Amino acid sequence: MTSPPAKRQRTEDASITRSSIWYKDGSVVLQAHNTQFRVHWGLLSQHSTFFRDLEDLPQPPEQPAVDGCPVIELPDDEVDVEHLLKALYDPMFLLQKALPFPVIVAFLRLGRKYEFRDFFNTALERLTSENPTTLKAYDALRVDGKYDPTCIVPYPGVLYDILTLAREQKILSVLPCAYYRALTKHSRLFDGIPRGDGTVASLDFVDQRRCTLSRETILKKQFMPGYTLGWLQNWEFDEDDCAKPSKCASKRVQGQERYLLALNVRALAPDHHISGLCSGCKRHREESNQAGRQKMWEALPAMFNLLPMGRVEE
Repeated sequence: MTSPPAKRQRTEDASITRSSIWYKDGSVVLQAHNTQFRVHWGLLSQHSTFFRDLEDLPQPPEQPAVDGCPVIELPDDEVDVEHLLKALYDPMFLLQKALPFPVIVAFLRLGRKYEFRDFFNTALERLTSENPTTLKAYDALRVDGKYDPTCIVPYPGVLYDILTLAREQKILSVLPCAYYRALTKHSRLFDGIPRGDGTVASLDFVDQRRCTLSRETILKKQFMPGYTLGWLQNWEFDEDDCAKPSKCASKRVQGQERYLLALNVRALAPDHHISGLCSGCKRHREESNQAGRQKMWEALPAMFNLLPMGRVEE
């Protein structure tokens, strides 16, 4: 006498939580840790080649099920899964001007892992928009002298979280700008920045070390000839074009002493004001400063020991 075929198990353990994302006509249940989401194979397959291929695989007889729907267990954070599924079912979700950082995290992690290319690219575009690969795009984010990105909902410490995520996901194009911005908050590199919710945004040791070592390099480089403040020490300007040679030279020396003593990272600062220069010297200062900023920008990846700007490691 043969035994009857094994019946599919029903995962209705008391410890399982049913998410608010639960469609009665759903055809598959995703389970992340102890949270289940009932969704549709068709929608998953439409956006993800991973789930498209998975749907075509024959289901084993012992496959757990809920109300006839196969249960697919995912080794991912249930919050990440929820963020992605909410975006999947809401066509207006991606139209938000600024997305919360946890959503960016979910899109990158799950987008890469399960081949949701549209979501991965959306997150990548927002990270790159806030940490661009060109000086022109970087300058466009400065409003009234302050850096003002708008694609990710801001909070104290979001820059550190972005930097950590970009390195975790090997999105190398974001790192030069993000590291440079972190240097402007050098006093918080080791203490972290309170987010305002009782937690602290902190950089990993490898990021702290890279920022600390690169800061000294950048401080020296910004004063070298051809770079942002190099004109202070190497004044390549025809004195015949200067209306007040003696006064302008004195003002330039005063500015040099001030910037050298301050020892602040100003490699990408858009202007370095020195009052009292004649119009010809002022124009030379502005042109030299802008050319130096561009050269400094192009040197950032090497100073942080990174790949050239624009490279994204898949």
